[in-house]
Amino acid sequence: MRAEDIPMYRLYGELAWLWPVMSAPAEYAEEAAHWRSLLREPLGPGRHPILELGVGGGHNLSHFASEFVPVAVDLSEPMLAHSRRLNPAVEHHLGDMRSIRLGRRFRAVLIHDAVSHMLDENDLLAALRTAAAHLEPGGLLLAAPDRFEDGFVSPEVDRGQGCADGLSLTYFEYTHLIREGVPRVETILTYVIDQGGTVQVELDRMHTGLFPLATWRRLFGQAGFSFVARRLPLSSIAGDYVILQGILQR
Repeated sequence: MRAEDIPMYRLYGELAWLWPVMSAPAEYAEEAAHWRSLLREPLGPGRHPILELGVGGGHNLSHFASEFVPVAVDLSEPMLAHSRRLNPAVEHHLGDMRSIRLGRRFRAVLIHDAVSHMLDENDLLAALRTAAAHLEPGGLLLAAPDRFEDGFVSPEVDRGQGCADGLSLTYFEYTHLIREGVPRVETILTYVIDQGGTVQVELDRMHTGLFPLATWRRLFGQAGFSFVARRLPLSSIAGDYVILQGILQR
């Protein structure tokens, strides 16, 4: 089978039921502590209104949702269903981070790793402008792309496991550079699902953007933001965990 024959983005549709097993909410505790800290630095104490674009299953948000007044947006209805169950007090909306307009402003906008699904500069700038459109003057933007073109070595290989409610999942990821056209990466996923001794194998594929840090800096500026790359320790990864931080200047 050629990679091109594998259906794309199944994890956000028919295979979304695997997500809580593949990436359990408890695994986000250390990461979420960094997000909470970066929110509190400029916002201070209190339950401030915040917006998360591309909330996915809501696993990161679940660790600090009760401390703020969050609104969540995602393009995948099955992922929103996960987040609604995990974060029942959070207001959820189905929408595209490149174009949605809620007609409200917030103290902060968060875009977790879903920002990696912006495949070219036009998509990425549109998402950053959506963030700006939903922020008060001086509002905070935090974003965390999966990887940067700087230092990326193709291919990357990863694996993981999870268990819940009689289901055991083992998955493998092969991520490589697509060299034709705009630089981007393709991740091919193999899911081995064991339900009470009955084993099935599913394949999935997705493309994500790959930009150098200089491009992020430039596009943050075009959208009206200052730019700082915050490098933080995270025990689950080698090297630094990078969260991009911007303050709306206009």
